[in-house]
Amino acid sequence: MDTFNQIINSINDVLWGWPMILLLLGTHIYLTIILKFPQRKIFKAIKLSVTRDKGSTGDVSQFGALATALAATIGTGNIVGVGTAIALGGPGAVFWCWLTGVFGISTKYAEGLLAIKYRVKTTDGKMIGGPMYALERGLGMKWLGILFALFCALASFGIGCTVQANAISTLTYETFSISPYLVGAVVCALTAAVILGGVKSIARVCSGLVPFMAIFYVVGCIYILCMNGSYIWPAIKLIVESAFNPAAAGGGFVGGTFMIAARYGISRGLFSNESGMGSAPIVAAAAQTRNPVRQALVSSSGTFWDTVVICALTGIVIVSSALAHPDIDFSDGATLTKGAFSKIPYVGSTLLNVGQFTFAFSTILGWSYYGERAVEYLSNKRWTLLYRVLYIVAVFGGSVIGLSIVWNLADCFNALMAIPNLIALLLLSKVLVRETNHYLWRGNLDQYMEEDGK
Repeated sequence: MDTFNQIINSINDVLWGWPMILLLLGTHIYLTIILKFPQRKIFKAIKLSVTRDKGSTGDVSQFGALATALAATIGTGNIVGVGTAIALGGPGAVFWCWLTGVFGISTKYAEGLLAIKYRVKTTDGKMIGGPMYALERGLGMKWLGILFALFCALASFGIGCTVQANAISTLTYETFSISPYLVGAVVCALTAAVILGGVKSIARVCSGLVPFMAIFYVVGCIYILCMNGSYIWPAIKLIVESAFNPAAAGGGFVGGTFMIAARYGISRGLFSNESGMGSAPIVAAAAQTRNPVRQALVSSSGTFWDTVVICALTGIVIVSSALAHPDIDFSDGATLTKGAFSKIPYVGSTLLNVGQFTFAFSTILGWSYYGERAVEYLSNKRWTLLYRVLYIVAVFGGSVIGLSIVWNLADCFNALMAIPNLIALLLLSKVLVRETNHYLWRGNLDQYMEEDGK
């Protein structure tokens, strides 16, 4: 396993080298410019996300689609992932993670637009879509769509399932000494009860769970920051300064190079908000919306909440707590995160435990839908039931086995999914500009589209 882990690390060194960082961040910036900064419409996007688009075609409401996407993205990446980025890349990684989110709003917007533009209706009346359909219908590159679907299906068992299940069982065992086998069985049963009901069941549960867990976590983080009041500004200053000069971090923080800070910040940012990875548009395609741009705006608000708000809060909490308590263990991301939160009396450990459990479980639900739609694209529904069964079994497996290499595998599959998705976004940029200009900048946001995928 050590040898295998080293091989995965070597692959990640290539996948997450300068070419990927430039491709990912470059796409974020490029789309921001050519789409005329859709970040300006973030408050309009938030308003649309809670407004039901009556009379529109789709399987779930826009908020249901957003909640499912947020359920899949707000996971351990927002808590342990941020801690891992800081442990490996220094405090400056928080800055790069946050910056990835700011510019990633445009990419998530573009993904949502293409998801609606090229979605298709199945014989049983369901709406399905995602990067594989944009690659096939928009570019005639079905072979690349097949690769994306394959990477997505494989990634769902890692980033979306076993990583999250292991986080739940480990946390429960360390906190309450409950057997991982018992925890795995319970989480398995809960997962089966939801995902066997399909997208409407998943969206219904996520619509109730996501607002609760997000508000609970944000309020808790604000309370912790109030406790760390005198360290907030030094923490922000350290994050910005060490983003460009990681070696200047000092204290228990890791010293390194600009490349290391940027690599871990951007990769964890992608793991957190998935802008550019192509997973969220799979559920965006099921939304009830009258035109592609309305759902594009709703989708973009997901990155705002996930990274610009939640990941930033987590990063500042960890760095300010580490400054206030220099005895915190910096050996790995999970230990650093746990140490930072546990230093806050009464609420610190409870906030971390509840947040990690709800975030991880919701991610399991969201990614089950992504993986199932990828399998459906590959096999035309022949293997979807088998996929659900294997996914539920993987939840139990992730709960009871060690997963030391899973984070490295997750980074690997993130990159492999991102590449074909980014190709679709770049090659279809003229479509993105045309649709955005027509619906958004020319005041036609209430207009209905023809579902022709052209």
